[in-house]
Amino acid sequence: MLTYRHPVAGDMVNVHVPATPEELDAFVSWAQRATERGPIALDTETTGLDVFSDGYRLRTVQFGDAHDAWVIHWERGGHFRRAALEVLTKARRFLIHNAAFDWLVLDRHAGIPLEELAPRTRDTKVMAALVDPRQPQEGGIGTGLKPLSAYYVDRTAPDTQGDLTAVFRGLGLTKATGWAGIPLGHPTFNLYAGLDCIFTARLEPCLSAELTRLEVRDRLVDYEHEIARICAHMQRKGLVLDEEFTRELDSALSEDARENADVAARYGVESVNSNKQIAEALTAMGETLTERTAGGAVKVDKAVLLALADMDLQWKRLGIRMPNPLAEAVLRSKRAGKWRSAYAETFLDTVDSTGRVHCGINPLAARTGRMSVNRPALQTLPSSDQMIRRCLLADEGHVMVSTDFQAVEMRVLAALADVRRMKEGFQSGGAEFDIHMFTAQLIKGLEATEKDRKLFKGAGFGKVYGGGISTLARQTGASEDEIRRAVNAYDRAFPEIRRASARWQREARATGMVTVSATGRRMPLDRDRAYAVVNYQCQSAARDLLGQALLNAESAGLLDAMRLPIHDEILASVPAGEAEEFAREFEKAMTFDLFGVPIVSKADVGSRSWGSLYGADY
Repeated sequence: MLTYRHPVAGDMVNVHVPATPEELDAFVSWAQRATERGPIALDTETTGLDVFSDGYRLRTVQFGDAHDAWVIHWERGGHFRRAALEVLTKARRFLIHNAAFDWLVLDRHAGIPLEELAPRTRDTKVMAALVDPRQPQEGGIGTGLKPLSAYYVDRTAPDTQGDLTAVFRGLGLTKATGWAGIPLGHPTFNLYAGLDCIFTARLEPCLSAELTRLEVRDRLVDYEHEIARICAHMQRKGLVLDEEFTRELDSALSEDARENADVAARYGVESVNSNKQIAEALTAMGETLTERTAGGAVKVDKAVLLALADMDLQWKRLGIRMPNPLAEAVLRSKRAGKWRSAYAETFLDTVDSTGRVHCGINPLAARTGRMSVNRPALQTLPSSDQMIRRCLLADEGHVMVSTDFQAVEMRVLAALADVRRMKEGFQSGGAEFDIHMFTAQLIKGLEATEKDRKLFKGAGFGKVYGGGISTLARQTGASEDEIRRAVNAYDRAFPEIRRASARWQREARATGMVTVSATGRRMPLDRDRAYAVVNYQCQSAARDLLGQALLNAESAGLLDAMRLPIHDEILASVPAGEAEEFAREFEKAMTFDLFGVPIVSKADVGSRSWGSLYGADY
């Protein structure tokens, strides 16, 4: 048996690599003793990250505790697979860093259903995110195994992936091909595979102690593991891709990007990605550009260009100026190019052999716990889009159902800040209650107009999202003076919001600039952005309402229908003949009472494509 020894925090640890059936027996005996002592750390090495792609391979499965790790060569088949499967099925508890990935790998490539593995797992990445969700660039430790191990376990902990990348180069491989191409017996490959288990085993008690010290509730830790399991289930299920439509869309987006780039070229912009060329051309057209980047360059970002094109953030006309044709051409060319690469091409690159795409779901993507969908990032699509969403289909014989919280941001704000007038409105107004018109009439009287509604809607979202006067002016099309007056009137109508913000900021300053959510989530604040506390509190509570909705939906037997969590929405594929019944059940799952404020939802039944819920005809 090959055994590699390596120092970790002053100890010599062992990484064992069995080569014969007898050596595998020693591994199984170790695992039987180890599971009696406590959880076993578990990890996998694979050929890459696209778990559902054709040709994807599981290469090794490794197990370990604080002192010993065992790297089992799954690729060798036979006895090796049987030994690994015996431990995978019989061990009582596992520790995994970034468990959802390994759940899906072992589910698809080792036949261990995530339903069996997830209840026996503690995820050190989830634990770390509940200690401090910030990434290193934000001032935190991060949630990667390397930085966490260096902080909590051994400051000299090797960057296993970084060091292996150097090995790949030495073997004539790239980072993309290295995981599949490195020889199974390579010493560095095996050593680092085992060390990741040992670091995970040593990391878990440190994080457990830190969670206890910070008084993070055990219930919150368990809840996040349940949410991770449900999200992994949705990722495994995936969505049917309309490949023919997606190829046509890919071609159309390419043409759209080219045509609009040609329009920009007529105004002297040879590259729509050259801010310098765009700024010079707009100035030559008589536009006044006053905003500057941190480096002092003229700013011509999306927000600036949308304003010049007379469009809001949803690309709808504001009607307050003559649209600048260059600004619009640049925006449309860049968007078409981005959507082609980010969506159409990604769908086609990642579709599996059964015609499904399995978008990654990150249930803890932000400090607030907000979820995200990646590869591609579907949550960044504008709410008006039907074109990209049209690519994704419900199952054969099914239709799409989207169930969305109604005005959840404002309902959460009313509940958390105990805003009396808002709460009364929500309590008496029913599911269709329009908080923004209610606010406009409260301030302006019954003669309030749609323009007033839009103005006070902007002021309200400014409270929730922390938008400044200039940002709100761009979003609403109102002047800065109008927005300023609206915000002041908003504060007079709902004084509890400012008081709550001041209280949350005081509490954060007393606890090292950390605000704690209604569910006990710790969210560090940046000292120069303490005002963001309202956004953090509201966004975190809204996210946890969505998390609870996922759990409620599972309890109602709806898990197999669920496909994606998007913002405040659950997307589902349901049998066409039972769509209305499913819609009612999803609405029930997404109905709560939050500190006296009713949280309500509305389910929309579409046709087969996700885009049908946004106007597409299929």
